[in-house]
Amino acid sequence: MKNLLASLSFTLLLMCCFSSGKSQVVGLDNWFNRETNQKTGKLFHYTWEDTENGGFSQLGELFIAKGAKLETIGQKPDKGNLKGVGIYIIVDPDTTTESKTPNYIMPDDIAIIKNWVKKGGVLLLMANDKPNCEFTHFNQLAEVFGFHFVPLTLNPVLNRDWEMGAEKNLPGHPLFKGVSKIYMKEVAPVLLSKKAVPVLKDGNDIFMAETAFGKGFVLAIGDPWIYNEYIDHKYLPASFENLKAAQNMAGYLVQKTNR
Repeated sequence: MKNLLASLSFTLLLMCCFSSGKSQVVGLDNWFNRETNQKTGKLFHYTWEDTENGGFSQLGELFIAKGAKLETIGQKPDKGNLKGVGIYIIVDPDTTTESKTPNYIMPDDIAIIKNWVKKGGVLLLMANDKPNCEFTHFNQLAEVFGFHFVPLTLNPVLNRDWEMGAEKNLPGHPLFKGVSKIYMKEVAPVLLSKKAVPVLKDGNDIFMAETAFGKGFVLAIGDPWIYNEYIDHKYLPASFENLKAAQNMAGYLVQKTNR
């Protein structure tokens, strides 16, 4: 009888760990950020499939290494396409220079995302610097959680003077475990309200922040700082540890879905 109970307990434990796909799915928005390459006519820039400098293919590989599955959310967020998604990433919504008809974040989108996070979803918001991000509608979403991206360009880097984008004063946070220096170029700072707290500061400016929201969690970053160009050291000097920080971030977000 004891052996049977032990076997049943172990089976239940395995079911808890593996039966729900929610904690293992990372959904990347491709609706609000929906740029088309003029040469190829294909969607690109911050997508899982894009292996060029501006893609997120290597970030996707880091999530896979943490046991997650990747999805692309190429439509308006709704209960259907967010069902089963544990982590939802929205990065750099399009401006009118990037798309003739941008898909702006509207009140019904905000209501869906807010409710999804409240029920336990993990949301990653990544802005961009002033000329390269749509701030008005993006901030209407961010402000629900206590963030406001300021349309500025901090950490400008001239040519390849990499140290102009160096962040060395890293806090004792899980994102920076074992990391001594990262590269963040042309960052929009974040203002905080409600229960949001800073994660990374540069002087008085906040570059990363986070908050709990209902049963969920939100991480806000002022730049898409971990696209392919700044992970694989194709150009970036080896002294920068964006790869390690990105690995930490993937693990941190996956862990948040398992709370």
